[in-house]
Amino acid sequence: MNQVTISGIQQLGIGVSNVAEAWKWYRKYLGMDIKVFEESATAALMLPYTGGVPQKRHAVLALNLSGGGGFEIWQYTERVPQPAKFVPALGDLGIFAAKIKARDVGKTHDYFTSENLKVSPVTKDPDGRAHFFLTDPYNNIFQVIESQNWFADEKKNTGSVYGVVIGVSDIEKSIKVYSDILGFDKVVFDTKSIFPDLAFLKGGDATFRRVLLKSSKPRLGAFARLFGESEIELVQVEGREPRKIFEGRFWGDLGFIHICFDIQGMQALKDCCAKLGFPFTVDSAANLGESFDMGEAAGHFSYIEDPDGTLIEFVETHKVPILKKFGWYLNLRKRNPEKYLPNFIVKALGMNRVKD
Repeated sequence: MNQVTISGIQQLGIGVSNVAEAWKWYRKYLGMDIKVFEESATAALMLPYTGGVPQKRHAVLALNLSGGGGFEIWQYTERVPQPAKFVPALGDLGIFAAKIKARDVGKTHDYFTSENLKVSPVTKDPDGRAHFFLTDPYNNIFQVIESQNWFADEKKNTGSVYGVVIGVSDIEKSIKVYSDILGFDKVVFDTKSIFPDLAFLKGGDATFRRVLLKSSKPRLGAFARLFGESEIELVQVEGREPRKIFEGRFWGDLGFIHICFDIQGMQALKDCCAKLGFPFTVDSAANLGESFDMGEAAGHFSYIEDPDGTLIEFVETHKVPILKKFGWYLNLRKRNPEKYLPNFIVKALGMNRVKD
């Protein structure tokens, strides 16, 4: 395969101290109730980011069929996951917030308020879209923002991952990754100011340059309709030296550990990343051959770093469970990499719904 197809944000990695507890909260408030896989294993290939030692972990990949990327909820099982050494402020380097889409921002805000969740007031971003910030019980921040892009009507307040807010030290350098490699080539806004809609956040009263990036073309691939549109917001603070959110910590420690993209054409992507100066730092095929077994799923994964060390994962999915109890697993290696899966097949993932 000599072309790269990036279908969208597959999942956002979230390091937690208790997978079961966190996943229950994300099911209730963010609708993440579809289990793609759940596995306990040893993360043996992430040695550059786990102190050079294989680490045991338990992970769940959960989706919301309303649309958007999933959550990979991730917990160390033989090591106490560490929080940041400081309280991250907006503009610190790394994934500061996850973007979650909502059909009705005001209604969602009212519901969260009635549940005594920690939310900011509803305001508008520089593009004029209503949004607010939600902080979960584990101090992760979610920007709940209006969207008209949906896959299925699940009668939920929110969809799932719509994008991320990433603190960077130099926007011009970072755009080379997010635009040239990941295809977020459309600048929705590029503005510098003190922004009233950020005032609720720690450090949000500073001057920032904010750049919102989207893709100018529809994403293609098997699950592209489910993942839907997505966006990356780069934030560069002025007047202070930003710190790395994961400074002195391991991948898998508490917080947003990576942003993962669903792709086809891994070798072509590897060549592209190397050419642009962002070589793979982890490549599962280099250790285990073409396909990495994730228990109920299989594929090829790799990582790069953006200029500030934020981890970006790529997954080329080879096998995915649709109806596990009936032994229905989809082999994506036999399909046209740019072709959408029929909606009824994707919606069949709903048979893997976890109910409380």
